[in-house]
Amino acid sequence: MDWDQLELHPRIIAAVRRAKLRSVREVLCVSAPDLQRLTGLSSSDIQLLLTASATACRRHPPIPALLLHRGEYRKFESGLRLSVGCPVLDELLRGGLPVGGITELSGESGAGKTQLALQLCLSVQYPTQHRGLNSGAVYICTEDSFPIRRLQQLIRYQSCLRSDVPPSLISSLRFSDHIYIEHAADLDSLQVCLSRRVPLLLAQGLVRFLVVDSVAALFRSEFQTADWLERTKQLLTFSSTLHHLSQEFTTPVLCINQVTDVFSSSDDSLGPMSSNVSPALGLAWANQVMVRLMMSRFPVTVARGDQRSALRRLEVVFAPHLARDRRDAAVWREGVQGVTNSDR
Repeated sequence: MDWDQLELHPRIIAAVRRAKLRSVREVLCVSAPDLQRLTGLSSSDIQLLLTASATACRRHPPIPALLLHRGEYRKFESGLRLSVGCPVLDELLRGGLPVGGITELSGESGAGKTQLALQLCLSVQYPTQHRGLNSGAVYICTEDSFPIRRLQQLIRYQSCLRSDVPPSLISSLRFSDHIYIEHAADLDSLQVCLSRRVPLLLAQGLVRFLVVDSVAALFRSEFQTADWLERTKQLLTFSSTLHHLSQEFTTPVLCINQVTDVFSSSDDSLGPMSSNVSPALGLAWANQVMVRLMMSRFPVTVARGDQRSALRRLEVVFAPHLARDRRDAAVWREGVQGVTNSDR
């Protein structure tokens, strides 16, 4: 979109052009303080610029065109899904995660993102008739150590979570043997992992599910605010690698993302329905995501038997094949499950 199409004062447009910001998407990739330094505009002018840019993006959502360009839309319509392992959440997702493209799961610390990712690492190992993909998972940690004790607990309680699966089948699956754990402390090691080790595991059929936990950690820590353009280039290279892996091996990719504060809670097609936080990394990353989910945690306690859990909520922010909707959930010993009226 040309800058002259935005309802902004010519002085603001001239300052943006002098800063060599070529599109509204580039503007939304830069923080407000950095925009002020780059353009020399006042804070009120920057707020007007951000508001106009966000409004323009809502009028021109990028997701469907991106899907068609990459040929991944047909995979959403193929019907092949990776089950979450909970009927309530699977209903929200029309069967689970699609096998094409990147699914992002964002939320604040403690919302339950890693819990759900671990659950999917177990679900992928079930045969297709039980809504798995009959293969393993690779889990890339970029900040925290892998939660092995919680994984072992989820494995012990699989028969409780997956009552739809014959107990004999569950006992025959050696879940922990089919989860490959990688640690990436910087972008270089992450790229090596994604370009060498992960493709080898996929090509050998050892895995068919990829988790990156979390995508924001390295991109936030390795770049200064003035390096926003280089960060965007690296981010696009990273997402291109993920899309290639997903497309070549028909593999669902889950990226866990952090959140950042937002200026207001006004409607935004790229953010949650009603929240004071939004997924990190801006519009440059949002354009690479096929499905954006968000988990939230509330100061409300729900109960099931002898267990207590804080109330969670899983929300579909955008997806080409899903309605914008949400479901309440909780984290129990056996995993993440939707909350029913009897739990309240």
